[in-house]
Amino acid sequence: MSDAPALTLEDVRRDVAEVLYEDPAELTDEEDLIDWGLDSVRIMSLVEKWRKRGVQVTFADLAERATLADWWAVLGPKTAA
Repeated sequence: MSDAPALTLEDVRRDVAEVLYEDPAELTDEEDLIDWGLDSVRIMSLVEKWRKRGVQVTFADLAERATLADWWAVLGPKTAA
């Protein structure tokens, strides 16, 4: 387990915006991330990044979900306290 602080929704927003080369302020919780260009390669890179922070998440946990709100519903309970 990592010593990194718990993942927050704002961390998720920033990380997603980074892989999409967008400003985090542009991504609302209900934006369809697929419409923004999110693909399986980018999802895997996010999964790996968050695993390094101690979040037990898989590609399958996120692949069928398309918004930050959906992702946070999965990630929030899995974050390190």
